[in-house]
Amino acid sequence: MNKKQKHAQNLIDFIYESPSPYHVIANAKKELLSNGFSELKLIEKWNIKKSGKYFVSQNNTSLFAFIVGNGEIEESGYKIVAAHSDSPSFKIKPSPEISVADKYLKFNTETYGGPILSTWLDRPLSLAGRVSVKGKDLLNPLTYLVNIKEPILVIPNLPIHFNRTVNEGIALNKQIDMLPVTAIINKELNTELLLARTISKEINVPVEDILEVDLNLYDFAKGSIIGLNKEFISSGKLDDLAMVHAGLTAILDAPVCKSSNVLAIFDNEEVGSRSKQGAGSPILKNILKRIALVQGKNEEDFQRAIYNSFMISADMAHALHPNHPDKHDPVNKPVINGGPVIKIEGNQKYTTDSDSSAVFEMICKEATIPYQKFVNRSDMLGGGTLGNVSAGQLEIRSVDIGNPMWAMHSIRETSGVDDHTYMTKALSSFYKIN
Repeated sequence: MNKKQKHAQNLIDFIYESPSPYHVIANAKKELLSNGFSELKLIEKWNIKKSGKYFVSQNNTSLFAFIVGNGEIEESGYKIVAAHSDSPSFKIKPSPEISVADKYLKFNTETYGGPILSTWLDRPLSLAGRVSVKGKDLLNPLTYLVNIKEPILVIPNLPIHFNRTVNEGIALNKQIDMLPVTAIINKELNTELLLARTISKEINVPVEDILEVDLNLYDFAKGSIIGLNKEFISSGKLDDLAMVHAGLTAILDAPVCKSSNVLAIFDNEEVGSRSKQGAGSPILKNILKRIALVQGKNEEDFQRAIYNSFMISADMAHALHPNHPDKHDPVNKPVINGGPVIKIEGNQKYTTDSDSSAVFEMICKEATIPYQKFVNRSDMLGGGTLGNVSAGQLEIRSVDIGNPMWAMHSIRETSGVDDHTYMTKALSSFYKIN
């Protein structure tokens, strides 16, 4: 296994150990703490110093790590990489147990984000997330991370004999077709509070103390490196944990510079970012301002810092599809392992403009890595991402980029081994600009 493949395998391992946004942030915290970063709390007074390494979390599904620059912040500003911790999935509803003809037991779910529904059928699935438990402080319940490391669920497809036109296309109903089955009902199975009792065993807490759960389904099968020449990464959650992993790797390797280096991992991008931990909230703005204020700076200094800053919004991009090249722009068609993709959209779904694109191009050239550009077909609408949402809070120069991939929002996505190293190298080069 060469260096690029080892880096890709590290990504696959990171994704496998991060089956929910809560686990993403917990694993990021472990890496930061073991590499000299200190954790700050939003509710506590901050005492930070130049050249210090810190991080803070909101809701334990978002994280903001930063290395305080040794220059004056109003002159040197911030260098920010932004990514997101969430992926399309299914969330468990309250009182989820549903009996089917007294023979099967399934769980009630709702869709989170925009998954490709059919890809979730007939796969071994499990559950992961956060559990809130009764504590002594009424305003602060105890919380536990849960990852049921067994394939306990499946969403069965309807056989072709019951739907002869299935290969001509099928509309799946999220309430009818997408509920996962977990068990056969028999005399030994107590279906009442089955999920709560399962969680109770996992965290060793009485069932009656479990108050709420925030659990999502995930593909139990681990990702892998595939292809005749081992050139592809096949895994769930590449959108956007590949960018989280690249950004985290880069900031762990980042030196102290005049400017302050920042890694922002938001949550809830897949549902519009309109949450207290999302890019549409003032969370990043407040943290950046706090970094300035605790160093004795004033509001004008902070405003100057913002206008001296630059952000790379890192979310995955679409690669040329081998079976549907007609879905792409006739000229700008990024390919897997062709390098990071600069995403452009004239109607401002992406924040990229000629200035910010030129900056990222120079970063790639300095790092001696290839880069590509993506523009939608003119008769197709694309999606937005972190950059244009966060621009509503912070008027920072920004570019939207990402690695090319196939099957975005599938339970199993595909990207390139070489590209993950390219992206990590680009973000590292960005952080090293003095």
